[in-house]
Amino acid sequence: MASSPSPSENQLIPRSEVDSQLSSLVFAGIRSEFILFTIADLSQQVQTAMENMLKMINEIDENSTGIMEDIENCKNNALERKRTLEEQKESFQKAAFSVLDMLNNKDIGYN
Repeated sequence: MASSPSPSENQLIPRSEVDSQLSSLVFAGIRSEFILFTIADLSQQVQTAMENMLKMINEIDENSTGIMEDIENCKNNALERKRTLEEQKESFQKAAFSVLDMLNNKDIGYN
């Protein structure tokens, strides 16, 4: 009958190799945790950056709305000023023509 081999006959893994494998497993676990932490940190940074960009976009939008209102007010003021200048121009032209008519009538009266 065959007897089972004794433990000394089995091939045992040397302790240094077991320690090396355990160290590798522990290092891999620590490395995985570090990678997950780094990814989580990076994700948080990206989220914060996106929130900041959204705030900036909203500020820009508010400012651009104010600027557009200012432009519209300036445009309206310019149109009003143009109308005023046109009215003044017409008034001066009428006055000038009246003076010319008076001078022409005077000249006709002297002839």
